[in-house]
Amino acid sequence: MYSKEIIERFKNPKNAGSLRGANAVGKVGNAACGDIMKIYLKINEDNIIEDAKFKTFGCCAAIASTDVACDLIRGKSIDEALKVTNKDVFNILGTMPAHKIHCSVLAEETIRDAVEDFYKRKEKENRKNSK
Repeated sequence: MYSKEIIERFKNPKNAGSLRGANAVGKVGNAACGDIMKIYLKINEDNIIEDAKFKTFGCCAAIASTDVACDLIRGKSIDEALKVTNKDVFNILGTMPAHKIHCSVLAEETIRDAVEDFYKRKEKENRKNSK
């Protein structure tokens, strides 16, 4: 059974869509269940996540998990965002079937993938500027 929070986030996600000016994109998927999550971040020069949006193909737990993840990291530093875990997501969402808990894990992995992408882009830009 899904919690009211999951159902509400699924029906009315606050953070769905792409993000203009995103300078970090994370994408993870689970072929076994078919969930694919993509998160877009806009990170400023002080390494603060100014905005976060997502596109997710999957079940209601996957969509709700990514929506919550965006809320949890917005306004935080990269270091703080990397401390967000699937348990943080799960604690907000509440009850979900045991076989859907992996959705909160995918949300955590998507954040980490986006941060990794940010650093790769930054490194590439630094190499370009140093030439």
